Amino acid sequence: MNIILVSDSLAKSRNVTLSQAQVLLVAFGILMAGFFLAMATYFVTMKFATDLRNPYLRAIVTALHQEEVKRTETEMRDNLNALAVKVGELQARILRLDAFGERLAKAAGIKPSEFRFDEKPGQGGAAPSPALSRDLTLPEFRQQLEEIARVLDDRSDKMGVLDSVFMDDRLARKTIPTTIPVASGFYSSNYGYRIDPITGRSTFHTGVDIIAPPGTPIMAAAGGVVAAVEFHADYGNIVDIDHDNGLTSRYAHLLKSSVKVGDVVMKGQLIAQVGTTGRTTGPHLHFEVREKGVPLNPNKFFALDKQDARPVTASAKAIAPAKP
Repeated sequence: MNIILVSDSLAKSRNVTLSQAQVLLVAFGILMAGFFLAMATYFVTMKFATDLRNPYLRAIVTALHQEEVKRTETEMRDNLNALAVKVGELQARILRLDAFGERLAKAAGIKPSEFRFDEKPGQGGAAPSPALSRDLTLPEFRQQLEEIARVLDDRSDKMGVLDSVFMDDRLARKTIPTTIPVASGFYSSNYGYRIDPITGRSTFHTGVDIIAPPGTPIMAAAGGVVAAVEFHADYGNIVDIDHDNGLTSRYAHLLKSSVKVGDVVMKGQLIAQVGTTGRTTGPHLHFEVREKGVPLNPNKFFALDKQDARPVTASAKAIAPAKP
């Protein structure tokens, strides 16, 4: 760059030649000078504006301050809204965990008074020293909420698995013949060897006999599918129920049945009435439990769920199996 200097004090004009680097340096110097001048002006204006009597400067300072306050309030409101949403999610998860806990406690047979999920846990301790305590910062509070959320998710998943296991167990127990089929009566013959009431010889009895008046309702000892409704020379009218776990139950000497083959029955559902059909000396129910065709002692199944088993009479002694 060539600069020509012309002046009345000079006899002749002068030429000044500047390289590209010198031009850039001069331009940078001018920009920096303007920047520092602007910063100095702003600093002096803001620092001494309150001491000045110029209303224009006071208006500028007030406007800047109000804008900063609005920005801070907006950020705080957004943070509070986000935290409120997070707290609401945590409350919903806690309610779900409470429901899981109550269901698991009930399935496990725990008394409600032992685990009260609607009460806050007791906490306490000595008052903290002021030197060792401080207020949580917003990032720390957010981190605490995130950690609680992760823990709640983990506990919820684990309790869900336990609930499924208990549910499967409850469903399985509903298909095990643990309920005595009649609401009243007396044991007349137990499972095992006995003196046959007709031949007088020692024989093996594959079930239990319960004396009850003719027409007494007979209930399904467990849920299942009716596999047979027929007449047998020895058993008379029978109903067989398949419990889909290798177990079957038989109800014999029936007056009549209330179900047909293929019906799905639930535990405690009416299926027949006590009668005297077949090889019998009087009205009673012959009840059997078999596993893959092999007869089992029904009393062992009744003992699995005494709470669900119906007493044969009002007297507890009447339900006790008689000795063979």
